Amino acid sequence: MKYGYFDNENREYVITNPATPAPWVNYLGSPEYGAIISNNAGGYSFAKSGANGRILRYVFNNFDQPGRYIYIRDDRSSDFWSASWQPVGKDLAQYKSECRHGIGYTKISADYSDIHSEALYYVPLGKSYEVWALSVTNHSDHERNLTLSGYAEFTNHSNYEQDQVNLQYSLFISRTLFEGNRITQQIHGNLDAIPENENVDEKNVTERFFGLAGAEVSSYCGDKNEFLGSYHGYGNPEGIVCGDLGDKTSYNENSCGALSCKITLKAGETRTIAFLLGMKPSSEAAEVIRCYENPAPTVAEELEALKADWNSKLDNLKVSTPSPEFDTMINTWNAYNCFMTFIWSRAASFIYCGLRNGYGYRDTVQDIQGIIHLAPEMALEKIRFMLSAQVNNGGGLPLVKFTHTPGKEDTPDDASYVQETGHPAYRADDALWLFPTVYKYISETGNTAFLDEVIPFANKDEATVYEHLKRAVAFSLNHLGPHGMPAGLYADWNDCLRLGANGESSFVALQFYYAMTILKIFAEYKKDTEYVQYLEETQKAFGEKVQELCWDNDRFVRGYTESGERIGEAAAPEANMWLNPQSWAVISGLASPEQGDAALNNVYERLNTKYGAILMDPPYHAHAFDGALAVIYNQGTKENSGIFSQSQGWLILAEALRGHGERAFTYFMENSPAAQNDCAEIRRLEPYCYGQFTEGKASKHFGRSHVHWLTGTASTVMVGCVEGILGLRPDLEGLRLSPSVPKSWKHFEIEKVFRGKQLHISVENPDEKESGCCSLVLNGQKLADNYIPENLLQDKNEVILTL
Repeated sequence: MKYGYFDNENREYVITNPATPAPWVNYLGSPEYGAIISNNAGGYSFAKSGANGRILRYVFNNFDQPGRYIYIRDDRSSDFWSASWQPVGKDLAQYKSECRHGIGYTKISADYSDIHSEALYYVPLGKSYEVWALSVTNHSDHERNLTLSGYAEFTNHSNYEQDQVNLQYSLFISRTLFEGNRITQQIHGNLDAIPENENVDEKNVTERFFGLAGAEVSSYCGDKNEFLGSYHGYGNPEGIVCGDLGDKTSYNENSCGALSCKITLKAGETRTIAFLLGMKPSSEAAEVIRCYENPAPTVAEELEALKADWNSKLDNLKVSTPSPEFDTMINTWNAYNCFMTFIWSRAASFIYCGLRNGYGYRDTVQDIQGIIHLAPEMALEKIRFMLSAQVNNGGGLPLVKFTHTPGKEDTPDDASYVQETGHPAYRADDALWLFPTVYKYISETGNTAFLDEVIPFANKDEATVYEHLKRAVAFSLNHLGPHGMPAGLYADWNDCLRLGANGESSFVALQFYYAMTILKIFAEYKKDTEYVQYLEETQKAFGEKVQELCWDNDRFVRGYTESGERIGEAAAPEANMWLNPQSWAVISGLASPEQGDAALNNVYERLNTKYGAILMDPPYHAHAFDGALAVIYNQGTKENSGIFSQSQGWLILAEALRGHGERAFTYFMENSPAAQNDCAEIRRLEPYCYGQFTEGKASKHFGRSHVHWLTGTASTVMVGCVEGILGLRPDLEGLRLSPSVPKSWKHFEIEKVFRGKQLHISVENPDEKESGCCSLVLNGQKLADNYIPENLLQDKNEVILTL
């Protein structure tokens, strides 16, 4: 079933049926102010931190309530509805709705009772508040008297958990005031007599506001219970039913902001007002609202600025291929999804409730990869930040606090860190993700000077980036298991696979092998010949060891437990075939061509389904070892033979590196949200963003997807498509073009900004090849192979690659 369509020209997804299988959401804002909104206006807002800066309340795992609600009431008939289909929920035979989720904004239009409304929600560029702009048009042939009302349900504490759970405290610290054109909520308002630079028990006055611009307030309410009324809900609030909000404020109750205005519209007339919301002192709130006294032109100008800013990033790579699904994801939605994970990591969605008050190390370092080709300066800033969260022993802090202070942090070696973060030990893979990320950044930009930039460690000392990477290699070499492979420590990428502190992971071993390849490139660039020789000898011996220990006839095993049990071998009754070691054996360069093809064939035949490749097979049930925590999940779910979406990106890349364009694209399509737009009732999640996993063939809900938006899938699939399928593979001195595509792609085009130069790349495939280079022409000059040295590039370049 289909609930909407892609408007690629405007970079919008248009929802035409509001009764979607799940709330389909969008993200608004920046690291300073974040907002999540569904197609029915459900969602919440927060300043900086979803854990400690929560402004709007939301009930998770429920019915997508409450939200940013705007009500419209006909004062003559007393009929009322909402600008979004919910919460009032009028009969869709009479009520027409359209939601346009755009890049940084959402616009919800409705038509009911000859009144057309458009509610535009956005966070202005560079600002830390949100705007709900409402335009109402009278399409009837007579004058209409309407009451327009906005409703925002405040949390009673900025910490989400305190608001939801600690009611004996949070109910008695909040109060609201009415100040002419706004409701002001004060938390710990009784501390207003304390000097500004002091606090009591680390607490001071926090103020939020909900304001109205473009009309006079006719009535207001700051008390949730008074607004709703006894035994009423968001669909029929008493204040909306009767047309008067009662002019009540709150004191020791659940706070809200509700404001009404009364307007008269002549036939054909349009009126625009704006509701404003944020966490600011009252004086700053007054200034914000003043800026929207004439809302329409201000809103139009801010929306255009927002679009222009996003387009300036997304236009750094544009593709035109025979696949509309591929183009839609790469040009807009996968890219946008990458920016959301880059900004918010795993902090706040409708599944992540905002309580992770920091950045997961490996999550964040991987997320950076997805935007390097679009916004390298943003990527550089975050790479610096994550390098400063590396401990001086070479390991990474498993959780990097939002308040991270380089050089002064505790580490997993300190009981205080373990108590504060809940992470009891280092993870084997955290720092190893730095290698591909730093390499991709330097290769994309040519900024080799970054290797010599001095960055502090998390706990003490400082060193060049090059030395940071050396320390990461040393960390792995200083934490080896009994067979000589990297020890499992607390976990590798798979949190549900605990091989033990001295267990050994083939996945980490392959990452480590790859890390040495990358570090050797940097060492050669720096003419660090002694270290180059050391890496070559170490890598050669290590690679032989991994081959001996992990290759099992036609597959790579998953690793060894502390007791020496071999996980993922062919003879095992359960989980005898794993996905990630096969793809990473190819990505790392460890596997021979014959091994790579055999392993990938095994994946295709054993693990692939019509929705992507499952993580392992058969599922754990009766034969799980002690560390196989995946057994806690139902079969076909998450790590227990689910289709873990992040792994699909590595599989796309591995097949592309082997030149298998058909298979690489098959895996893209199987897991692509855009390719499942017509079967949304099965997938359930938004058809424009990735989910963490899809239920596998062992589940009775095969094909249903979960955990939207904030998933490493966004970056791994982007890398798999850009470096793999499109074959854009920069290195320190230029760009190699090695597409791996379906045979039917006879022609496609790429527009790319590379090191400040414009490239228009035409790929011709007259002989229906999957990969390979017949010729490469740059600005009329035929090159020796498929490599473009940077020094041959002009400001604007025409490139023709023939497969």
